Amino acid sequence: MEKEYNKLVRDKMPDIIKDKGNNPITKVLDTKEYKIELKNNLLEGYKKFFKTNVSDARIDVLADMLEIINSLANLENKTLKDIERVADLKRQYQGSFQEKIYLEKVIDNK
Repeated sequence: MEKEYNKLVRDKMPDIIKDKGNNPITKVLDTKEYKIELKNNLLEGYKKFFKTNVSDARIDVLADMLEIINSLANLENKTLKDIERVADLKRQYQGSFQEKIYLEKVIDNK
């Protein structure tokens, strides 16, 4: 039986598949294809997060998304630490989302 996936997977997945007695058919993407597939996986994770109601499963999805974000940062020659620094600056000047503020509208008084 054959099942098509056509998606970017974590590096050890081919070995995990082989250990289960199956034969993975893979290829190595070029940088442009890789970036596209990382974005696709991030979108897939986003959708999966909202479909999942179990806390542990949502944490698992967030972990996958963090790994994808790390890979996208690497393509920009950045690290998660670089992203954290930007997030810290934004938090310092714009705040976080902890107060649950929902902006309904802005009235222009000019």
